[in-house]
Amino acid sequence: MKTTLSGKDLDLLLGARHWDPFSVLGPHVTGKGERRLVSVRAIQPRAREAYVVRDAAGGEQRAAMTRVHPDGVFEAQFPGERQIFPYRLEFVSHDGYRWTQHDPYAFGLVLSDFDIHLLAEGSHLDEPRKLGSHAVEIGGVPGTTFAVWAPNAERVSVVCNFNHWDGRVHPMRNRGESGIWEIFLPGIGEEEVYKYEILSRATGELFAKTDPFAFRYEAPPRTGSIVCTIDGYDWGDAAWMEERKGRNALESPMAVYEVHLGSWKRKGGDGREYLSYNDLADDLVPYAKEMGYTHIELLPMAEHPFDGSWGYQVLGYFAPTSRFGHPKAFMAFVDRCHREGIGVILDWVPAHFPKDAHGLARFDGTHLYEHSDPRLGEHHDWGTLVFNYGRREVANFLLSNALFWLDRYHIDGLRVDAVASMIYLDYSRKPGEWIPNAYGGNENLDAIAFLKRVNELVHARYPGAVTVAEESTAWPAVSRPTWLGGLGFTLKWNMGWMHDMLSFIEKDPIHRKYHFGTLTFSLLYAFHENFVLPFSHDEVVHLKRSMLDKMPGDLWAKFANLRLLYSYMYAHPGKKLLFMGGEFGQWDEWDHDRSLQWDLLQWDTHQGVRNFVRELNRVYRETPSLHEVDFRPEGFEWIDFRDVENSVVSFLRRGKDPGDATVCVFNFTPVGRAGYRLGVPFPGRYREALNSDAAAFGGSGTGNFGAVEAENRPWMGRPYSVSLTLPPLGALFLRPER
Repeated sequence: MKTTLSGKDLDLLLGARHWDPFSVLGPHVTGKGERRLVSVRAIQPRAREAYVVRDAAGGEQRAAMTRVHPDGVFEAQFPGERQIFPYRLEFVSHDGYRWTQHDPYAFGLVLSDFDIHLLAEGSHLDEPRKLGSHAVEIGGVPGTTFAVWAPNAERVSVVCNFNHWDGRVHPMRNRGESGIWEIFLPGIGEEEVYKYEILSRATGELFAKTDPFAFRYEAPPRTGSIVCTIDGYDWGDAAWMEERKGRNALESPMAVYEVHLGSWKRKGGDGREYLSYNDLADDLVPYAKEMGYTHIELLPMAEHPFDGSWGYQVLGYFAPTSRFGHPKAFMAFVDRCHREGIGVILDWVPAHFPKDAHGLARFDGTHLYEHSDPRLGEHHDWGTLVFNYGRREVANFLLSNALFWLDRYHIDGLRVDAVASMIYLDYSRKPGEWIPNAYGGNENLDAIAFLKRVNELVHARYPGAVTVAEESTAWPAVSRPTWLGGLGFTLKWNMGWMHDMLSFIEKDPIHRKYHFGTLTFSLLYAFHENFVLPFSHDEVVHLKRSMLDKMPGDLWAKFANLRLLYSYMYAHPGKKLLFMGGEFGQWDEWDHDRSLQWDLLQWDTHQGVRNFVRELNRVYRETPSLHEVDFRPEGFEWIDFRDVENSVVSFLRRGKDPGDATVCVFNFTPVGRAGYRLGVPFPGRYREALNSDAAAFGGSGTGNFGAVEAENRPWMGRPYSVSLTLPPLGALFLRPER
């Protein structure tokens, strides 16, 4: 039989360089008039024989295919046929193994022209439902669709166990100028491990890449993508999701427990085995609920290759890491949080990505996701690459990813990492190492537009969800709406408060009176943004010492100072965040490779800190004046910040009801003070809502027997006053009984 393939097509096919494999493989009607016929062509280098199998009235009909090239190109011609007919392919390998499959090249387009238009335009906000791998049925035939963006590739193939990782077998269809490649592979389903083999037109390189849109990956150090369906989980959090829509996050209590899932707790005799998502649902969630936290914030748990990055060097943006189990098990974890009344905030990293060869870097042999100029495209501090936010397809990739987590996994908020590195072109760069924008400035205009768009879409599509910026500079209006000129975040981490507070509390109490300005300075800018007060993972690593170990003094003083610090944090305007381990006074710095020091809870001192944080969370949640008016000046009034000699500071927190007030008093020395007079706004009895020095928390028990009576004696500009016993290194929260 004379093949209908041209010599050029045959050479390109065998060299795995064919731009349009669907034009030569599969069924084709050729010839004219009486010479019109159907040709079926296939490539299978492992086969010595091939057949076209058709269903007929009397049973299957098998037509032998002719080997038109010894490297496994086969063709069968059907002169009597005028139209393409249904068929399957049967192959016999060189060792006699026989298998039958549907022909991928007999199927039509995977993506509609409208999808292609939106993807090329960078306006398809549901990309993960179109790109990546999806187990489906087409024409009653089960299989998996694959689609990937690689505009500078000469050829892209799906490689997997099914085709013995041979890129010649399943080259994909090119969708023209969009740069999208697609194919439907019958017979491939759930759990199939795969990659894309890409031949770069730009460089001639041949390499394998994981799927940027995969929902699941092999657990590191393996790097394959896995066909995985994430539809069909039976959510039980409808009440939570409905209630969230009407919640005003700015006026609600927010006590966030920041957690690294891989090191919160481990199991096994050597402590090397991770807890699974199911384990964490059964262990972490009840613990967080018992401790009174309103939210759990997860360090990045999208798939990442390097444990030592703590998750901040993401490659699998659409996949919860396989370290802890299946994606649906992570859904169950989030579901459990919601059913227990706990929100979930995800640390999201659109600022950079690692250079790993199997990932996004030089994805099709060109700088596709990143800039080509290292002055724009690299973070030398982290050895990572910067997304090209000005490229519409890249911005769309990240936008659709942000929405994906809120949509498919019911995440309640995104904490956006390293915002400063995104919005400043000269971030951590010396002169000559960065390129000014079109107006000569150092602002990354593309990144700014991208962040605004993310915030607008999140708040419009998911009412009640929050976005939180880790932004370490004085960039204005980070947490103001975009229509007012802001970046549009709900909240911003108050890094200035955190640094100042730690600088103050780490000083010996005898020196604190000389640094009171450090303590009180934050109230000059406290209402410029909607702030979160963070004591995060970054403060307990790299020789910074644990929260407890930062505290000065002997053992008693360290614990007292820690309780005092947390008290000031919870009284100060702003939402609260504390990294795991800080709630019970871990001694060692955080180590991502091992569990927290849970054994410390055998000691009353550490148990006392945990009891205190639990009570602090309860009082904070149940006291409107401590959380309702965090971001307006009327929620805060100084009583006295001038008592420098005694190192005592006091203020009022007020709720939306002007009569709802909490008196907060802090003694930053180890000297108890009896008869300390303090001005208060109302007459009557004031109850000790919280005493950080209570014996139940490991303190000395110094206090006011639970309550004091206001006297009709003006003091500090207030019409009434109370005489207090201030505990050493202690805090008091006083509530008027009205």
